[in-house]
Amino acid sequence: MQQATQKRELPERMSWARAMIFAIGFFLLAAILVGQIPGYIYNAMTASSLVEFERGTFSLGLICLACFAVIMVIEFLFDPKPVISPVLLAGVGAIVTIVGLAVTVGVSVTGYQSFPSEKTSLLPVLGGRFLWFQANAIDLIAVGLVILFVGLATVFYSVLAMGEKRNPDRRDLGTTPAIRIMLIVSSLLLIFFVYSYNYNPFPASIQPVVLNIVLGISVFLALGAFALRLHYLMRPVRKNTMAGLYAVGALGLAQTGALLLVFWLVAYPLLALLHPLPVLGSYLTNCTRATVIPGSCSFSQDAGYIIDAVITSSFFGAMLAAIWAWKSNRNMVVVGSVVITAVIALTALVMHTSASALPTAMMLCAAILIVATVWSMSARREFAVVGESNLGCLGMWLVMGTCLFVYLSAFAFFSMANFAAEETPPNIPNPINTAGATDAFVMFALFAVLGAIQFFFLARNRYRV
Repeated sequence: MQQATQKRELPERMSWARAMIFAIGFFLLAAILVGQIPGYIYNAMTASSLVEFERGTFSLGLICLACFAVIMVIEFLFDPKPVISPVLLAGVGAIVTIVGLAVTVGVSVTGYQSFPSEKTSLLPVLGGRFLWFQANAIDLIAVGLVILFVGLATVFYSVLAMGEKRNPDRRDLGTTPAIRIMLIVSSLLLIFFVYSYNYNPFPASIQPVVLNIVLGISVFLALGAFALRLHYLMRPVRKNTMAGLYAVGALGLAQTGALLLVFWLVAYPLLALLHPLPVLGSYLTNCTRATVIPGSCSFSQDAGYIIDAVITSSFFGAMLAAIWAWKSNRNMVVVGSVVITAVIALTALVMHTSASALPTAMMLCAAILIVATVWSMSARREFAVVGESNLGCLGMWLVMGTCLFVYLSAFAFFSMANFAAEETPPNIPNPINTAGATDAFVMFALFAVLGAIQFFFLARNRYRV
């Protein structure tokens, strides 16, 4: 009995390979939540026009609410048994999917991708085209993609719920062949795109179409692999994870989405209200034309600093809360982290729907979804016995080398992304920004291969933390 007690009191040990995957996932979350999103909001708020801010907050708010809707579908179907008939939800999901597909295809074919247009004049207020909204304030392609995502996710999880009604097995099946196939094919298609993006193997007339199709399939397969792996990850521990998943959705995604939509709704009226105020007006707003208020206005840098500090502090506090909850609510932290990572991936897609930005947006979306899937795979029995080898000198070099190569390859990968509105060039040259240079691709390929070799030996030697 004493030996059993001592065994239970030993600190939990994780292999270095799994610990590194967890570290990469949390590093990605920290970089996006604490660095990228606040920086994007600041740039959009303080730009010469608020069009990007309006489109960004609208799209980001929609995807947050859409992911909350998918979480509610999961709650209705699996907590602990279906509250709503899976057949009924599958039918509703099919209808929503058709609507989303029709909207996406319709606005893409007609070219009417934004609302209101420059020619729209519908109930104009404060100089707006529709109410107080300026032209191009609403991205209709993003609306279609969000509706399509909710419909597909509803159908997917409804089908899984139907299967569980016939089969009482609630084990975590791990990385099933279906997950492996989807993940491998998605990764290969992503590699094919990255190569084609840099070396243009197809005629210029068909290359954009081919690459968009390749990336679309890659995103679809990566999303399917993640959704199925998340289902298996949660299945044995639903009693411990459903409440946490609901908290992530209701207290995190839903609240964030609602706030973003409120900002989108009141941005121009708020500028019109603040501008004439004696002190706050000049401190918080910038207007280029005194006769066009609020159409020519944006927020000042000081206002951007304030909002940036609030957003950064909020996300940083959430990261600290995750560290605090790691011991007592590890399942909630893991599930919440991989879900938020997937939300970030989808955000990269729906916020960059223009023809010039869509390929790299899909590239980032697929890549982040692959990372989220691998993270959820390693989260299965993360404290299982994995060997008793001490790290040693060789192990230390493998850990340091893997971290270095992963960081450098990720640095190169993100340098390949090109969005039309970016204000600074990438750190590593890529063909879009530097007239054909492929340094980013070469660096990515080289360090990705070296990192994979290092990680293979790190995992093979079964070092324990």
